[in-house]
Amino acid sequence: YANVKKRSNEGRALMQLDFQQFLMKLEKLTDIRPIPDKEFVETYIKAYYLTENDMECWIKEHREYSTKQLTNLVNICLGTYINKKARQKLLAAIDDIDRPKR
Repeated sequence: YANVKKRSNEGRALMQLDFQQFLMKLEKLTDIRPIPDKEFVETYIKAYYLTENDMECWIKEHREYSTKQLTNLVNICLGTYINKKARQKLLAAIDDIDRPKR
């Protein structure tokens, strides 16, 4: 989901439906319960619905996602709805999180 190039309201809803269908099929094929990392993906998909202010808090709280995943979330999710300054602020927050790892 981090490699999405464009997004729409319908596309976000379809992501959730696709993932739910995937989980249902996967549960039929395996006895592993619960499905590993299910919440990881669900949380990421739900982040597509966040506003600019909520996104900044979400980025700071969810350090389990890679820099690429967070950057794509900002660029695709909010890219067309926020100005360049706001986008740069969110990308700087991502960079600040990544900095201690280096």
